[in-house]
Amino acid sequence: VSTQSTGVHQTWSTSVKEHLDQGTQLLRTGNLGEALNHYHAAVEGDARNYLAYYQRATVFLALGRHRQALSDFDTVIRLKPDFYHAKSERGNLLMKQGKIPEAREQFMEVLNADPDKAQAGLSDLPILEQAVEDADDFFEEEDYASAIDNLDRAIEIAKWDTSLREKRADAYLKLGNIINAIGDVRAIAKLTNDNTDAYLKLSQLHYIMGEEEESLKEIRECLKLDQDHKACHKHYKKVKKLVKQLNQAQELINEGFYEDAVTKLQAALKTESSEAKIVLKIQSRLCLSNKQGGLISECLKTCTTVLERETQDIEALVNRAECHILNEDYEAAIADYQTAQGITDAKHIKEGLHRAEKLLKQSKKRDYYKILGVPRNADKSQINKAYRKLAREFHPDKFTDEADKAEAEKKFIDIAAAKEVLTDEEKRQKFDNGEDPLDPESEQGRNFHQNFHGFPFGGGNQQFFFKFN
Repeated sequence: VSTQSTGVHQTWSTSVKEHLDQGTQLLRTGNLGEALNHYHAAVEGDARNYLAYYQRATVFLALGRHRQALSDFDTVIRLKPDFYHAKSERGNLLMKQGKIPEAREQFMEVLNADPDKAQAGLSDLPILEQAVEDADDFFEEEDYASAIDNLDRAIEIAKWDTSLREKRADAYLKLGNIINAIGDVRAIAKLTNDNTDAYLKLSQLHYIMGEEEESLKEIRECLKLDQDHKACHKHYKKVKKLVKQLNQAQELINEGFYEDAVTKLQAALKTESSEAKIVLKIQSRLCLSNKQGGLISECLKTCTTVLERETQDIEALVNRAECHILNEDYEAAIADYQTAQGITDAKHIKEGLHRAEKLLKQSKKRDYYKILGVPRNADKSQINKAYRKLAREFHPDKFTDEADKAEAEKKFIDIAAAKEVLTDEEKRQKFDNGEDPLDPESEQGRNFHQNFHGFPFGGGNQQFFFKFN
C-alpha cells in the first residue's frame, strides 16, 4: 500500500513521509532490514500514522515475526477500523497461527469489502478444522502415520501453529523418526521467543541420534536464554564432558597413541553407558584403536559388540578381519571380508580378502611367526630376542645323537629363515601379504637356500659358526 493510494487526507511531518517513502523503496528491492528501520522511525515520528504500522507489519511478516506483525495489524485496525485490507491480512495471520474462531470472525467482517480474500480464508478454515480433528482421533487410536498425514495438511494452512508441530513431533517420535521430529522442534524454537524447552528437546534428540557435537550446540542455546536452567545445565555438563573425551580420543588416534586412546574411550563409556548410538560410536572407535594397537582379544570383543548392533558395519567387519589375521584365524578373517564384500565391492575389501586367502594357504606351509613364537605384530627387538633364544636352544653343537642333531639342524635353518624374513621390512611385508619370499620356487628363496652355508652364533664369551656343507 503506497502513501498515495489510500484516499485518506492526513498531515504528516516531512521526516515521517520520507521514512515511509524510503522504506517502501527498500522493501521493493528486498532490503528488509533497512526498510524496517525506516518504518520504526516513521512509527516513532507519528504514533497515529496507521500506514506506518501497516508497512511495518508487512516487513515483520516477511521476516517471519508474525507476533509483532499481529500487534501492528491490531494497532492499524484500532486507528482505522475501515481499513479492510489490514483486516484481511490479520485474518490470514490468525489462520496461520491456528486461531480458527478469531480468523473466522475477522474474515466475516471483510466478506463484503474484500470478498476474494475472505472467501479463500473461509474455505481453508473447515479443511484446517477437520484435519486437526482427524489427527487427534488417529493419535488417540495410535495410528501415528495417519495422524501425521492429517497434521501435514493442517500445518500447510496453519504453518505458525506450534501446537500442531508439537503433535507431529510426538507422532514422529512414536514411529522412531527422530530426524523429522528434530525438524519440527527446530521450527518451534524459531517460532517462539526464548523457548528453552525447545532447545533442551533439540539437544536431547541430537544426543539420541549420536550427534554429540550438535547436541552441545543446542544446549548452549538454552543456557544463553537462561543460564540457571537446571535441566539444561545438567545435560550440558554431561554432553560437554563426553565431547571433550571423544575429541581427545580422536586426537590420540590421529597421532598413533592407540593404547592411550583406548583409555580415553573407556572413560567415555563411563560417562555414557546406555544411549545406544553414543555407545555404538565409542565401541566403534575402540574397535579401531584396539586393532591399531595390536590388542587382539579386546579388538575382537569390541568389534563383535559393534557388529551385534550393526551387522553391516563395514569398518567393524574389516577391523575384526584384520584382528583375526593377527590372531592367525584366517578362516574367520575370510568370513568377515566375504560379508563385507557382500555389502560393497570396495577395492580395499577385495584386497583384504585376497590377502586373507593367501595367508590361509600360507599357514598350511611354513609360518615364520610360529617358528619364532612371536605374534604377527611383533617388533624387531621381539623378533631378535626370540631368534637368539631359539638359536641357543637348537644349536646343533649342543646335540650328540645324530638323529637329534639332524632335527636340530632342520630347526636351525627354519629359525635362520624366520629371522631373515621378519627382520627385513620388504620381505616381511611380502610374507604378511601371503607370499613366502623364501619359497624355493621364488628367486629370493633359491638365493637363500643356495647361499646359506651357516651363520654366526654368539653366546656369552664364545663364538660359534655352524657349517652345513
